[in-house]
Amino acid sequence: MRRHEFEPGKLVVGLVLLGGCAAYLAAARGVWHFPFFALLPALGVGFCAAGAVSFLAYLMRRRRSRGTEPTGPDGPGPR
Repeated sequence: MRRHEFEPGKLVVGLVLLGGCAAYLAAARGVWHFPFFALLPALGVGFCAAGAVSFLAYLMRRRRSRGTEPTGPDGPGPR
């Protein structure tokens, strides 16, 4: 199996959607009551948070790749 990069934004989106599903399941079982329209703004805020996390991860990945020295065909560059 190929390794892939960790994408924290997708993790946050998954957690937001699982939270929304849990809220609707709790409302369906009668455990918790909330207005149905209250979940849409909460999901919107969660998606905005996921976008911010993705952007921060992109910036950190970009900074890390900029800090490495380029390597030539003979190995590491001069120091």
